[in-house]
Amino acid sequence: MLDIRYKSILTVALPMMLSGFIQSVISITDAAFLSRFSKLAYDASGSAGLWYITMYMVFIGLGDGAQIAMAQKVGEKNAKGFAAVFQSNFLILVISAITLTLLVQLCMPSLMAYLVTNNELARAEQSFLEIRSYSFWAATITISIQASYLAVGKTTLVLITSVIAAVSNIILDYVLVFGIGPFPRLGLEGAAIASTGAEFLAMLFLLTTLIGGKLKKHYPVWKENFITKRQMNENLKIGIPLLFQGIVALSIWTIFFIWIEQMGGDNLTVSLNIRYVYFLAFIPIWGFAAATKTYIAQYFGAKQFEQIPVIQKRIQLLTVCFLLLTFHGSIFYPEALIRLVSDHPEHVVKSAQILRVVSGSILIYGLGSVYLQTISGLGKTRFTFAVECLATSLYIISAYLFIKVWNWPIQWVWLVEYVYFITMGLSSFAYLKWINRITDKIVYE
Repeated sequence: MLDIRYKSILTVALPMMLSGFIQSVISITDAAFLSRFSKLAYDASGSAGLWYITMYMVFIGLGDGAQIAMAQKVGEKNAKGFAAVFQSNFLILVISAITLTLLVQLCMPSLMAYLVTNNELARAEQSFLEIRSYSFWAATITISIQASYLAVGKTTLVLITSVIAAVSNIILDYVLVFGIGPFPRLGLEGAAIASTGAEFLAMLFLLTTLIGGKLKKHYPVWKENFITKRQMNENLKIGIPLLFQGIVALSIWTIFFIWIEQMGGDNLTVSLNIRYVYFLAFIPIWGFAAATKTYIAQYFGAKQFEQIPVIQKRIQLLTVCFLLLTFHGSIFYPEALIRLVSDHPEHVVKSAQILRVVSGSILIYGLGSVYLQTISGLGKTRFTFAVECLATSLYIISAYLFIKVWNWPIQWVWLVEYVYFITMGLSSFAYLKWINRITDKIVYE
C-alpha cells in the first residue's frame, strides 16, 4: 500500500499535476493556433470542446469508478478482484464508445442547429465534433489502463502518456491548422484531427507499457476471463454516479456558455479565454484529487480508517500550497495569463477582470474537493452525485438570474463559480461529519 508521508503523497500527485498541466497545454495550443486562424474557428473549437468534454466524462466517470474499485482491491490484497474490475471496465467502455459515436454522428447536428443561434458557428462545431468523436475509441484503452495505474500509484506512466499526447498535438497542430509543407490548410478541422491523432498515439504507448510491463505479473489482467454479471454490476454501481456527476457538471457549464453566447458581443470569446486559463488552476486540484481517491480507497480497503483524516489534512495543505504557487498570477498579473491564449487587447482586458473576480473560488474548490474525493474513495459515489446535483442546480439558477433576469456585466456573471464550489465543499464536509455519528469509521475529525 502507499505510504502517507508528504513525500509519498507528492510522488503520486506530482506526475498527475504535470499530466494535467500538459493536458492544459494541449487546450491552450489549440486555442492559440485557432485564435490566429479565425474568430469563428476559435469560438467553434471552444464551444464544441465543451460538448466533447461533456461526453468524454462518460469515460472519465467510469474510469474513476474502476480506479476506486481497483485501489480497494489493492488494499484487500485481492489480485483476481483487481483483474475482474479491469476487464469489466474495458467492456463497459467499449459499449460507451459505440453509443457516443452514434450520438455525435446521428443526433448532434439537429441539436446543434437548435441550440446555437449562429448557423455558421453551429455547422463549424458539428464538423469539429464529428472528427473528435473518433477519440472515444482511443479512450476505451487509455482510460482502462490509466485507471489501473492510478489504482496502484504508478502515476509516472500516466505523465509520460500526457507528454506524448502534448508533443504530438503541438506538431500536428502546427502542420495541419495553417498548412505547412505538403499538408493542406485545414483550420478548425486540422485542430480536431491533430488532437484525435495525438490521443491515439498516447493510447498506443499505454498499451505497449501494459503488454510489456510488470503490472500483469502482480495482477492477472489478461490470463483468464474474470468478467461476471455481478462484477459488471459492481463496476456500474460505483462508476455510473461518477459518470453522471461529470456529465451533469459539464452539461451545466455548456448551458452556461450557450447563455453567454446569446448575450452577444464578445462575451463568449472573453469567457472562453477564462475557460482555457481556468484549467491551469485545476492542475494541482485534479492531481491531488486523483491521489485522494487512490489513498482513501486503499486505506478503506485495508480497514485502516484512523488514517483517513490524516490523509485528508495533508492533501489539503499540499493543495493550498500548490495553488498559491501556480495560480497567484490570476490576482497579480492576469493579463499575462490571458495573453497565453489571446492577444486581442480589448479581450485581454475584459478577460483579466473576470479572472480576478473568480480567483478566490479556486482556493475554495481546492479545499472542498478533498472532502468530495474522500467520499468517492469510500465508494459512496451516489452521494457525490447528489452533491453534484445540488451544487449544479444552485449554479444554473444563479446563472439564469445573473444573465437572463438581472442582465449583469459578464465579469459579475462569473460569480456563479462561488455558488458551485461553496455548495460542493460544505455538502461534502457535512456528509463526512454525519458518517462519524452513525458508524465507528473515523473519516473526519
